[in-house]
Amino acid sequence: MKEFSTILTELSEGILLVTINREDKLNSLNRTVITELNEVVDEIYNNPEIKGAIITGKGPKAFVAGADISEFKGMNEEEGKALARRGHDVFDKIEMSGKPIIAAVNGFALGGGCELAMACHIRIASENAKFGQPEVKLGIIPGYGGTQRMTQLIGKGKALELLMTADIIDATCAEKLGLVNDVVQTVELIDTCKAMMQKITGMAPYAIAQVIQSVYAHFKSGIDGFDTEIDLFGKCVATEDFAEGTSAFLEKRKAKFEGK
Repeated sequence: MKEFSTILTELSEGILLVTINREDKLNSLNRTVITELNEVVDEIYNNPEIKGAIITGKGPKAFVAGADISEFKGMNEEEGKALARRGHDVFDKIEMSGKPIIAAVNGFALGGGCELAMACHIRIASENAKFGQPEVKLGIIPGYGGTQRMTQLIGKGKALELLMTADIIDATCAEKLGLVNDVVQTVELIDTCKAMMQKITGMAPYAIAQVIQSVYAHFKSGIDGFDTEIDLFGKCVATEDFAEGTSAFLEKRKAKFEGK
């Protein structure tokens, strides 16, 4: 895998650890990070050695403390739309990955960082994590899907409150609201994420991909999630993995899935 200027990658036992590497800037998202993150996600999609990925930030202070505001200054309307559209494209690609992606949230996850975490399938937070969408303080709104994903995760009323007050919440509150799946000690964060990923990747890969597609169909305009589930259930039944899974169950042994 190629080397990047703002991202570190490490592949071990099928799990790709992706680390945003701008610790001196609290791992803020600039154009280079977004471009390189897009390349990493393409690698997740296309590299058969990668079974799942964990995204985190370098250092203890921040997962991603937001977008690089210095790049926003002086933009006009069309440039703003183009910037937001680029972020949407990359974060949508993360969300719709057929391979599981977990956000390991250490420290601040604000603005674009909170949006990146919400685009991942699962969020595990360290006890020092902080979440928020403070964009209204700058006279803008979240531009990378934050208004939509936060509403999906925690509901309209609470999402509106956090989006309009720009309040920052701690990990315990985030877990209570359903913004994160679990909170662990900082030293246990990556190991916890790896353990969960190993559990997920031990299941049938094709079925995992269809679970992701079925769940997100609920939120897609013009798509009936129930019809999607029926269709994808039928496709799963026709796979070699289903034949292996049922045989293993009846024979009381561990299944060996090939993703076929």
